[in-house]
Amino acid sequence: MAKEIGIGVALAGVVFLAASGYDITLFLLLAIFGAAVWFIRSGAQLGKRFQIIGGNKQDQGNTKVSFEGIGGQEVAKRELLEALEFIVDSERSRKLGIRPLRGILLTGPPGTGKTLLAKAAANHTKSVFVASSGSEFIEMYAGVGAQRVRQLFSTARSSALREGRDSAMIFIDEIEVLGGKRGRHSSHLEYDQTLNQLLVEMDGINPYDDVRLLVMAATNRADLLDPALTRPGRFDRIVRVDLPDRQGRLHILEIHSKGKPFEDNVDLDEIARDTLGFSGAHLENLVNEAAILSMRKGKTTIGQDELREAIDKVIMGERLDRRPTEEEMNRIAHHEVGHGVVSEVLRPGSVSTITVMSRGQALGYTRHSQEEDYHLYTCSYLEEQIAILLAGSVAEELVFGSKSTGSSNDFEQALEISRKLISTGMSEAGIVSVDELPKQIYYETVSSILKAQEQRAGMILESKLSVLKEISAHIIETERIEGEDFRRMLGTEGTCMKAS
Repeated sequence: MAKEIGIGVALAGVVFLAASGYDITLFLLLAIFGAAVWFIRSGAQLGKRFQIIGGNKQDQGNTKVSFEGIGGQEVAKRELLEALEFIVDSERSRKLGIRPLRGILLTGPPGTGKTLLAKAAANHTKSVFVASSGSEFIEMYAGVGAQRVRQLFSTARSSALREGRDSAMIFIDEIEVLGGKRGRHSSHLEYDQTLNQLLVEMDGINPYDDVRLLVMAATNRADLLDPALTRPGRFDRIVRVDLPDRQGRLHILEIHSKGKPFEDNVDLDEIARDTLGFSGAHLENLVNEAAILSMRKGKTTIGQDELREAIDKVIMGERLDRRPTEEEMNRIAHHEVGHGVVSEVLRPGSVSTITVMSRGQALGYTRHSQEEDYHLYTCSYLEEQIAILLAGSVAEELVFGSKSTGSSNDFEQALEISRKLISTGMSEAGIVSVDELPKQIYYETVSSILKAQEQRAGMILESKLSVLKEISAHIIETERIEGEDFRRMLGTEGTCMKAS
């Protein structure tokens, strides 16, 4: 408070002198000089405070996460355990002449467990764990970022010695902020100076020091990193942390379900099958939302219905109070059932849930499931996907004689798949370069793909028109229908999903 009062009094004095006709140029120069000194000192103090922020924020040396408590990342865990062996059994590594790794880079989509893996690695090696974020290093003050990098490495070494440990682990999250390609910021070299200091510090890591250092970093955008950072000798190993497959999702669900009062009818395998594309963070949130839904209903246990509803909530958001008009509801129901009918005919057993409850931006939603996670897609599979996407608008046109704006997102996805068919040489245009393909031919090829699948969806729906209307009327009353009930009404109960 005294500082603010002093600054106010000084400013008032300068204004008074200027009003009295005095030349205040000297006072202005002194003020500018004082402000510059204050900014420089503030930057230095920020660098000093990094020892507290980076050293204690993540409870260094006391991480409780273990590899056993992380599911769905078996390949990443194996790679990490192998890379950490030089710390766990340093004597054996030295006899084999192994050069210890200096850095491990974890890359992958958000929510897949990169930070958890880093904490588990520190716990596995009994190392001091010092964490920071790439954004903590970049400031407007010249030299502050480089100073913070030096402080980070100094903090790791001093903390390990203070706790009587012989190893320390430095974890930098969002390293793309700190380690982006040099030269991108021509007017602001602070980024480059900070990265240069990190490179110097990593080069200075000596496996025979009193404290063995290992730098771990995480990023969602490995393509933005400077090549000097990812070359061998710095980040020696790049570990891909991908979205979990079905078995991985089941493992994650089992981990997060421990200690929760699940009902006997809960089938986590079904939930794992219906959560294609979910990360570990999504799955943890799903189980938590299911528990919240149970509490909202006044229940003391969590059932399959709550888990199914939680999937919809994680994907689309909270159920909205708004209710479409009767005409809109009728159109939405036929649209969503159209998706479901074509999906079941082309891929039996693929429909998990159809709902006309408004959530987020969606007025209705058809959720699909598949027995296995695919990594390669055939031409027939992609064409089926286009037919399923176009089925909603085709159903509207068959029943009401016109389409609606509710199909816009379906059309965008269908166009994207059509482009993929062309770019991968699976269209009638053959193997071509999309960039060099004439626009007219490109347009005709895309139109041909979409028209063929629209006709395919139309033929299926025309043959199922009566049952389409029957199920649509049912779903307007119930607002939701599960896959088993849908297949029973459609007359395909007992069929299983075919592989494509």
